[in-house]
Amino acid sequence: MRRSLVLAAVAASLMTSGCVQTRQFADLQFAPPQGDYKLLVLRPDVQVGSVTTGGLVEPRADWTEQARANVIAALRAQQGGRGGQTLILERRDSLPGIPAEQVAEIERLNAAVSQSIALHKYSGATLPTKRRRGLEWTLGQDAVRFGQRTGYDYALFLHAEDSFASTGRVALQVLGIAGCAIGFCAPNIGGAGQFAYASLVDLRTGEVVWFNVLQAGSQIAGIKMGDIRTPQGSAQMVDRLLGRMKAGREVRRAQAAARRAQ
Repeated sequence: MRRSLVLAAVAASLMTSGCVQTRQFADLQFAPPQGDYKLLVLRPDVQVGSVTTGGLVEPRADWTEQARANVIAALRAQQGGRGGQTLILERRDSLPGIPAEQVAEIERLNAAVSQSIALHKYSGATLPTKRRRGLEWTLGQDAVRFGQRTGYDYALFLHAEDSFASTGRVALQVLGIAGCAIGFCAPNIGGAGQFAYASLVDLRTGEVVWFNVLQAGSQIAGIKMGDIRTPQGSAQMVDRLLGRMKAGREVRRAQAAARRAQ
C-alpha cells in the first residue's frame, strides 16, 4: 500500500494534461557504462490495468503478461546496441547458480530504496542532507555480495505501470464533453496513464548510481500516450526511459571543460 501511495504522489507531481515527461538523477561521479562491462537486467516489474467507469484501475493479468514480454524484448534490443555483456532475466530462477529467492530478495531491497528515492527526489519531500548532491542511496553489502556471487558489475531494475480507459470510462467523458454544448461541463474525469522508473545499481559498491522516472498520460479518456501491450509501445517506453542516460554533474562539468580546452 505504501509503495502505491508513493508512486501515485510522484506521478501526480509530474502530471499535466496530455504530456510525456522524464526526469533523471545520477551520482555526481557517474559515467554511463562503456566497454566490457557486465550488466544484469532483473525481470521487469510490470502492471497493466483497465480504468473503470468509476475511475479505479483493475489489474489485467493477460495485458500484464503481454506487456512484460514486449518490455523484455525491447530491453534486449535496446541493450544489445550498447555493448557490454548483458543478461536479461525473464524469470527469477533463470540466473545460473543463484536461487530464485536470492533474486527476489535483491528485488525487494531495490523496491524499498526506489520508493525512498521517488519520495525524496521527485515528490517534493527533499532531505536537507541530500539536496544538490546527486544520488546518495545504496543497496549496501547485500548488493555487493549479490554482485560477487553473480559476477556482474551492474544491475538494472525497471518498474512500469500502464492503464487504459474502459468503454464505460470513455463514454462517461463523451457525455461530459457533450454536456458543454448545453451549458453544463462535467469535471475532467481523466483517461489513462503510464508511469515507469529505472534504477542502475553498481554491484561493486552497492550504490544506486542512476535513476530515471517516466510519466506519460492524458486527461482525456481514450487517448493513449504509448501502449506497452504492443511491441512498438514497449520499445518507445524503454527508449524514453533508458535511451538518453546522462552522466553525473561532476562528469558533465569535466567533459565541458575538456571541450573548452580543445
